[in-house]
Amino acid sequence: MVKREIINPSRSFFLLGPRQTGKSTWLKSLKLKNSWMINLLLNDTYYRYLRKPSQFRLEAAQKISKGIEWIIVDEIQRIPELLNEVHNLLEETNVKFILSGSSARKLKRSGANMLGGRALRRHLHPFTVNEINQSKETAPFNLEKALIWGTLPPLHNLSEADASETLKAYVETYLREEIQLESLVRNLGGFTRFLDIAAAYSGDIANYTSLGKEAGIPTRTVQSYFEVLEDTLVAIRLPAWRKSPTKRLLSHPKIYLFDNGVTNALCHRLRANIDPALRGKLFEQFMIQETRRRLDYSDADYSLYYWRTNHGAEVDLLIEIDGSLKLAVEFKSRETIDAGDISGLRSFHEDNPEVQCYIVCIAPEPFAVGFVSIIPWRQFLEQY
Repeated sequence: MVKREIINPSRSFFLLGPRQTGKSTWLKSLKLKNSWMINLLLNDTYYRYLRKPSQFRLEAAQKISKGIEWIIVDEIQRIPELLNEVHNLLEETNVKFILSGSSARKLKRSGANMLGGRALRRHLHPFTVNEINQSKETAPFNLEKALIWGTLPPLHNLSEADASETLKAYVETYLREEIQLESLVRNLGGFTRFLDIAAAYSGDIANYTSLGKEAGIPTRTVQSYFEVLEDTLVAIRLPAWRKSPTKRLLSHPKIYLFDNGVTNALCHRLRANIDPALRGKLFEQFMIQETRRRLDYSDADYSLYYWRTNHGAEVDLLIEIDGSLKLAVEFKSRETIDAGDISGLRSFHEDNPEVQCYIVCIAPEPFAVGFVSIIPWRQFLEQY
């Protein structure tokens, strides 16, 4: 089994992550003493508590009286009403909870009790570079493979043929059908068209009007569908950065899907030849995903942005930690770096000289070009 980097808190917490990132497997691996686990994917369990949520509290109270210290509820978003019972138990007992789920949307829309700070939040992502490298069950991390196939745990050690079938099933069964089954969208045809287009434009600035015209759906519907992808943890929103927080809200964000394999499966290019321009986009997407995973697992107080001027100068990623902008980063999927690669960072540096500037690429060794540090991608990730 691959050892995960997520930190296991000593107090109650929500465990959130997209489907198939290994939440249930990780929860079982904790082997917590004096624990009780409830899986709401099981129909008999689901319907018992759905009919009478208070039954959960009665059963839990009995377990606690017998010495249970941890209660684990898997897929909590299926019955948001249980959170009221959890709240009551947290107030009246010393029991601790782990509440896992793949969607915050149903919790938000139902007005669910999010426990008012009584439970931390943790996220579980697809495998990181470190997790794969430290596993004794697989070959070392392969960047080229990750750019195409991603790092979802179910693909671990699969052949390309089996990985392809697994990813196709993921996008067809979960992203298209299950999201509708959970009543998160009503127009499956419109959502399907939107999903394909969103994958094709992953990493681009989200122009809701243009995407709506291409998908044949209203602009407001495009915005709501992106919210669905975010709330089901399938998409990452990267806001535009401005010195004024108010201006940040006026700029279109970039949207990235959470895993390269899912992106490529939606675009039907798992077996396609990848040209240099597409490889550059996939490298950027993967590095932003991996940076976010590392920062999440380090429990940092961080925000991620991109930067772009009206004249087209752009920086792929800005990293803000503890309220202070720390890094401006460009990602290049090649070894050689020329003057044109630094133009976006140069424009940014003129107004923000205190921020360290990086180009992260596949060069074998680090070097510097003026104020810009050129570093190999592995070395960049080792900082987190």
